[in-house]
Amino acid sequence: MMQAKKLVGLLGAAGLAVLLSGCSLNTMLWGDDGAGVIETTEGLIDAATEGEADSYTCEGHDPELREPADWEGLSAEEPERFVADYWPDQVPLEPRWNIGLSLPTERVAGGVEFPGYVFYQETDDGLCVVDVTWWTVESEG
Repeated sequence: MMQAKKLVGLLGAAGLAVLLSGCSLNTMLWGDDGAGVIETTEGLIDAATEGEADSYTCEGHDPELREPADWEGLSAEEPERFVADYWPDQVPLEPRWNIGLSLPTERVAGGVEFPGYVFYQETDDGLCVVDVTWWTVESEG
């Protein structure tokens, strides 16, 4: 019980530090670049849900975006610097970042396909999408 109180206190202190410093929790956790990837991804999800994600794609690239309904309720997870050993199929696209997307529990059902990862290049204008990998839910539970 005492450890739980300490944890709550530490989280509260961390939250207060974030508020006082003027930076977001994402910036504290992931740095400016990682927080930018999360922010861009949240914007991409919103735009894709409206069928307007093309503005996020890099010039000369045509990532598979599919239908607006496929993006509904998704959330951005942890941003990662691209590691070629983990994603050999994306190496020719020269991404700098990738981020996983989380499917809301109410959409989890066997056979549901959703965008699982988004890959970004960095340009002078910011981040742009070069690829989206699609995942299939194998079964519920």
